Amino acid sequence: MPFIQLPEGPLHYQLDGPHGAPVLLLSNSLGTDLRMWDPQMPALTRHFQVLRYDTRGHGQSLVTPGTYSMEQNGRDVLALLDALQLTEVSFCGLSMGGLIGQWLAINAPERLQRVVLCCTAAKIGHPDIWNPRIEMVLRDGQPAMLALREASIARWFTAEFAQAHPEQVQPVVDMLAQTSPQGYAANCAAVRDADFRDQVGSISLPLLVVSGTADAVCPPADGRFIADQIAGAEFVEFAAAHLASIEAGDAFIERVLTFMQA
Repeated sequence: MPFIQLPEGPLHYQLDGPHGAPVLLLSNSLGTDLRMWDPQMPALTRHFQVLRYDTRGHGQSLVTPGTYSMEQNGRDVLALLDALQLTEVSFCGLSMGGLIGQWLAINAPERLQRVVLCCTAAKIGHPDIWNPRIEMVLRDGQPAMLALREASIARWFTAEFAQAHPEQVQPVVDMLAQTSPQGYAANCAAVRDADFRDQVGSISLPLLVVSGTADAVCPPADGRFIADQIAGAEFVEFAAAHLASIEAGDAFIERVLTFMQA
């Protein structure tokens, strides 16, 4: 298993695809790990060397005490790029991964080429949503993660998709149940505190914003807000809920590849 060593511990990553191809970095959502991108890998690795990693607090990466910040998560990405001697990459992040992408595009645009922000917002939710969840997870531990797994099916997928494709839904929600409660709560705080509404307009990179029509976590209005702030930004909406990368399937991949190869 490949890791880089951060000052506080290991960051797990995976690099697939043809050596010498352009590098595309994928960033996972809150409560998942790099495996959330497994369905997209066959198509993406035909064109890119794909770099995935487990965000701090998730998967096999380090779990450090205290709350995290989007800056901390963004600097983890920069440390990963430095360790792999990657000067520039293209980026695709979903939900929390989209917040990390916004931080990078605002604070380290020279490291990015083209950016896809999926099912995300310049500000996701409100403290009244995040604080009780943080409290519950820290209090109840793994049983709370199991409860969140069941609740997340309805947030992450439409009822029709969840019923028709349990083989695609179950592996993703199982990642949530396996996530460290401490790491999950710390990243909930990072999402709670991230607010790029006044900064996102400074992004000048080629940008595609993806939304799901049925996404109750980050509705299409949130995606349109980002796209409207950035000159030349593209916006696309799929008939999907929060994990549109999975639910929209081939249509999602086709649109991302069209944008990345423009």
